[in-house]
Amino acid sequence: MQTVAFIGLGIMGRPMALNLIRAGHPLVAVNRSPGPLQALEAQGAKVAPTPAAAARDAQVVITMLGDTPDVEQVYFGPQGVLSATRAGMLLIDMSTVDPAIARRIAEAARDAGAGALDAPVSGGEAGARAGELSIMVGGDEAAFAQALPILEVLGKRVVRIGPSGAGQVAKACNQIIVAVTLEAVGEALTLAKRAGVDPEVVREALLGGFAQSRVLEVHGLRMLQRQFQPGFRAELHRKDLRIALAAGRSAQAPLPATALVHELLTALMARGGAGLDHSALVTVLEALSGQSDPAG
Repeated sequence: MQTVAFIGLGIMGRPMALNLIRAGHPLVAVNRSPGPLQALEAQGAKVAPTPAAAARDAQVVITMLGDTPDVEQVYFGPQGVLSATRAGMLLIDMSTVDPAIARRIAEAARDAGAGALDAPVSGGEAGARAGELSIMVGGDEAAFAQALPILEVLGKRVVRIGPSGAGQVAKACNQIIVAVTLEAVGEALTLAKRAGVDPEVVREALLGGFAQSRVLEVHGLRMLQRQFQPGFRAELHRKDLRIALAAGRSAQAPLPATALVHELLTALMARGGAGLDHSALVTVLEALSGQSDPAG
């Protein structure tokens, strides 16, 4: 079993790292806050003080970080992963970030004789805990083949999309679909309520028709029950849509619905909802319609 350095033990990273330990991989962990490190250390992980120190003790480095600047610092900073990268290593960034940083990491890794993949995920905390994430991979075929046994510990669907950066483009597409569907479900339930029709019954009926979706099933119920404790925070989805919009500008692909939902999430954050589940988007639509139910 290859030793894995895992950097970033947030809501997603911690259960992913734990699954690698359970699968038998020796693991070296790095995180800014000590709590998750102590929990993994109790499960047999080693703790390293810096990304470079972790990389020196590992054959594979996995990062699961919040945003593009975090990834840039962890890889390119003075104590970053690339300062300790050597031939034969494999670098896997599973964060959701700008495709351009994925291509920069891949180029730097090639210069060091190492492989690199961008492998963002979908499936949320529940998927991370169960090892059932959907993983969208960008990078060359040789690096993908090397990484596949590790990625299959973390996900039930692992698909190589194309060259470096392609995984991040696929994740942007995923986040667009989720966001726009989330907004549509919120609109529909808000309309039902304003029209004097029971939105719970409307949702039940729609689940049996062509409008059925996982978002309607799971997040529609959250909206109705006012259960907005975060499975995926609104501020993170807004960040992902910012990345998607930047990718759209770069590719000259207009994304008007994405821009709308980005602004609605901005409004949710302005109302104090940054840390709420992204399904709390419905509260902005309700406010626009003259309803003033609390976000929960």
